Amino acid sequence: MTKIFTVTLNPAVDRELTVPYIVYDHVLRSNSQRIDFGGKGFNVSRMLNSLGLGSTAMGFVGGKSGELLDEGLSSLGIKTDFVWIEGETRTNVSIKSTQENHYIKVNEPGPTITQGEQDGLLEKISCLCHPGDWWILAGSLPPGIPENYYARMINLIQKQKAGVVFDTSGKALVEGCQALPFMIKPNEFELQELSGMPIDNIEQIIAAAKSLQAKGISVVIVSLGKNGALMLSSKECLLATPPQIKESNPIGAGDSMLGGMVWAMVKNYQFVDVLRWGVACGAAAASLSGTAVGSHKLVKNLVSLTQIQQLMI
Repeated sequence: MTKIFTVTLNPAVDRELTVPYIVYDHVLRSNSQRIDFGGKGFNVSRMLNSLGLGSTAMGFVGGKSGELLDEGLSSLGIKTDFVWIEGETRTNVSIKSTQENHYIKVNEPGPTITQGEQDGLLEKISCLCHPGDWWILAGSLPPGIPENYYARMINLIQKQKAGVVFDTSGKALVEGCQALPFMIKPNEFELQELSGMPIDNIEQIIAAAKSLQAKGISVVIVSLGKNGALMLSSKECLLATPPQIKESNPIGAGDSMLGGMVWAMVKNYQFVDVLRWGVACGAAAASLSGTAVGSHKLVKNLVSLTQIQQLMI
C-alpha cells in the first residue's frame, strides 16, 4: 500500500485577522480572526485529507505553538510524526482587507534547529522510507539548517526507490534540484533561477523546463499564478487554465495544487488529469479564507471547468 509523507521543516501557526481597510500608521480593529495549521507540507496533508487520502505530516515542532499544530492536525485525522525541538514554532500573521481585497502577511523566521534535531529527522525518514511511497518536501528552511539539507533528504528517500515531490525556493531549491527529485514546482522566477534561461513567453518557459528535465528531473510543474500551470513530462507538455473564481486568499493555493496532483498520481490518473485536479485544488483554496483547503465536492466542480491544452514539444 502506497504511503504518503509530507515534510515541513519550518511550520507555523497561521493567524489571519480581517479588517475593513488596511490603513498605515493607524490602529486597526479586526472584525474576525481564524487560525490555520500552516506550513507548505501541512497544507498538502490537509488537501489530501480533504480528498479522502491519508498522509503522515513530519517536520520540526516545538513549544506551545508546536503542541497546537500537533493537536490541530490530529483533530483533522492527519497522522503526525514530528521531531520535537527546544525552540518555539513560529506564528505567521495575515491581515486581510474585506473592502479592498488586499492583504499583508508577515512570516517569522522560525526557531534555530540544532544538529541533533536535524539528524533526528533524517533518522526518522530512513526508518520510514519504503519503495513506492511518496514524499512531499515543501517550504522554507528554518535557521540553523544548511542549504543542502533537502538534497540529503532527497538522496536518502530516492535511494529507497520512493518518489519525491519538491517545492521550496532560493538556494535550498537550487541545491535540492541537484539531487534530481522526481517532480518540482517552481514559479517563473524560480524557473529562471534554476535554468539560467529567459522566460519571457511560453516557448521560453517550455525550453527552460526542458533544460531541467534533461538533467534528470522527470516532471517539471511551472506555477503561473492566476494563469494556471504548465506541466512537462517525458512524453507531453500540458498547459492548464484555471476556472474563474472569486479570489479570497491565494496563500497556500500552490500547496493545495500539489496535494491534488499527488492524490491523482496515487490514483494512477493520466498526467492530463493529474494537472487538472491539481489546478482545481489550487483554485478552490484561493477562493476560501485563510489557508483553508477545498472540499472534495468543491474541487470536483472546478475540475470540469479547468481547461487543459496539449502543447508541442
